[in-house]
Amino acid sequence: MSPVSYELRENIGVITVDNPPVNALSHAVRVGLVDVINQAQADDSQALLLICAGRTFIAGADISEFGKPPQEPFLPDVLNAIEQSNKVIVAAIHGQALGGGVETALACHYRCAADTAKVGLPEVNLGLLPGAGGTQRTPRLAGAKAALDLILSGKPISADKAKDIHLIDAVFAAQDLEAQSLAYVKNLVDTNAPVRRTSEQVSDSEEIDSTLFDDYRKTYAKKLRNQFAPQLIVDCVEAALQKPFEDGMKIERAAFLQCRASEQSAGLRHIFFAERQAAKIKDLPRGTAPRKIQSVAIIGAGLMGGGIAMNFANVGMPVKMLEINQESLDKGLANIAKIYQGMATKGRISAEEASARTALISGTTSYEDLSEADLVIEAVFESIDVKKDVFTKLDKVCKPGAILATNTSYLDIDQIAQFTNRASDVLGLHFFSPAHIMQLLEIVRADKTSDEVMTTVMALARQIKKVPVQARVCYGFIGNRMLRQYQREVQMCLIEGATPAQIDKVMMDWGMAMGPLMVADLAGLDISYKARQALSDEQKGDPKSYRIPDVLYEMGRIGQKSGSGYYIYDPETKARTADPSVDDIIEREAANFGVTRQPMSDEVVLNRLTLSLINEGFKILEEGIAQRASDIDVVYCFGYGFPKYRGGPMFFAQSRGLDKVYQDICAYRDTHGPMYWTPSKLLQSLAETGQTIDEWEKENAS
Repeated sequence: MSPVSYELRENIGVITVDNPPVNALSHAVRVGLVDVINQAQADDSQALLLICAGRTFIAGADISEFGKPPQEPFLPDVLNAIEQSNKVIVAAIHGQALGGGVETALACHYRCAADTAKVGLPEVNLGLLPGAGGTQRTPRLAGAKAALDLILSGKPISADKAKDIHLIDAVFAAQDLEAQSLAYVKNLVDTNAPVRRTSEQVSDSEEIDSTLFDDYRKTYAKKLRNQFAPQLIVDCVEAALQKPFEDGMKIERAAFLQCRASEQSAGLRHIFFAERQAAKIKDLPRGTAPRKIQSVAIIGAGLMGGGIAMNFANVGMPVKMLEINQESLDKGLANIAKIYQGMATKGRISAEEASARTALISGTTSYEDLSEADLVIEAVFESIDVKKDVFTKLDKVCKPGAILATNTSYLDIDQIAQFTNRASDVLGLHFFSPAHIMQLLEIVRADKTSDEVMTTVMALARQIKKVPVQARVCYGFIGNRMLRQYQREVQMCLIEGATPAQIDKVMMDWGMAMGPLMVADLAGLDISYKARQALSDEQKGDPKSYRIPDVLYEMGRIGQKSGSGYYIYDPETKARTADPSVDDIIEREAANFGVTRQPMSDEVVLNRLTLSLINEGFKILEEGIAQRASDIDVVYCFGYGFPKYRGGPMFFAQSRGLDKVYQDICAYRDTHGPMYWTPSKLLQSLAETGQTIDEWEKENAS
């Protein structure tokens, strides 16, 4: 049975797409649309209404067809059939019209929408561009600037906004959409409204500035560094304003096919699916009911604790923060109020919303006041003794069933759970700084954490708009365990011949959000220094891997907050400048270790840093610390600035070739010794057998 049905309602032919859950443009839908459009040309209808069943209009392509050979009819041909209809076709949009859904609506002759509807062209987020006329029809209706803003942002806009830029002709109350849209079509018939083909329209909304397109190219060269889909989008929109529709469509199609075949789009599509997969825990029994979380308490009102609190206030949940004294508490509450006020000043939220969110966060200095909290998150100093004190007190005052979480970045959560008599209620909720902005939430499942608790926090993570990933207990879990190897290699490259500026430039040119030494200065060298003091010499590893930051710390150079670290910072603007004296420090310390520094190529720097991540990622996978390789990719893309268009460390390794990755790691082992460069046994096995990560995971699925 076709997902596209057709019926005559008086003199109006009603086309209904019913392809749950989101009316995606599957092959069957495309075939059905062409058949119905052709049928309607010869019947008694005077105009046609395209509407969708269920909760949304066409929400885009059928993702189950991604990566498969495309089948005719292709979407551009379907939309051409719609646009060339001799009878007026009106699209009635509700829910979300995204990607191909918007392109379908734009091929119709008129468009109306529910007042709650949203429309968007998100293809750029997958390294693609609208490939069925989106770059050609949108600017013909909305003008070049509005079209570029919509397509390059990848973000949906409201029906009212779409009407303002002429993408939609009428907006109706959502509950009356079907009746109102039918009346709208009938009125078009009664007034002899013409067939109005978008491909023949010419936008009169603006005069094109000669620099407009170059300005957008420059802006997105910085905003989406190294990605070529945004540049091709600008080319296509420019063609729409300068060339006949048919020529513009050829340019768009060629650009779309180029993007679809690219490694960048493959990486972005991978991380798109990986993010959704990460929210699923393999061994949770189906039907496990979550606990109700209606109030939250945070231990610690510093920058991390305050940021965590804001996540819950942002979704309307009351939060109580505990500090050791009133002065610290007042400082923390004032900082939260300042952040919310700043958001309101910048127009991100209203002043009323800022006040409401601030009011949801209260404070206390007494553990007794946390007795009714459903969830308590500890965000205090990284010391096992401090954690013991906190969790011992929480165990005494918190109600039965309260979830007790630690925000620790490294420490043993199984040990922390033993400080309570409720180990099944204890887990890690590792937020990333700044906690109210960063999307990643590492959910660390201890040995005794209950299924019910895991179900609860996974759902809660989505409620507070985080990207959750389960990790098991080990030093540093997934992200920081890998980061430790990455930072080690950064320091070894410094000692052996690279400069801070070179390392940062290499990694940023490759796509990292920030260079590793820039990140260190931003976070503060004091943080890592103090964390190292809690480690044994064996845990610290090779002294060459931390000597430079130790020396800088001991000199009072702790990063941006002191005005100097690996770089010098302007006290007003925080502008960064390379400091020759740091090069001198590195030379001196290298000599003390008996290392003769030699110039290091950018390729070597890049290889050593990326391969250190990859090798540790494979060890994490083989040990079961991560559920799946794609979870590791999600951690690094959403928490550590790894370029999404490269798909994450594990996807990048697979793309590069696991045999090549393994050979390079073996070469570093032979050159630098096995202490840090012993290849993962899993990586070795896959490289030698030619098995892919996906094949291994399917074979080892429990």
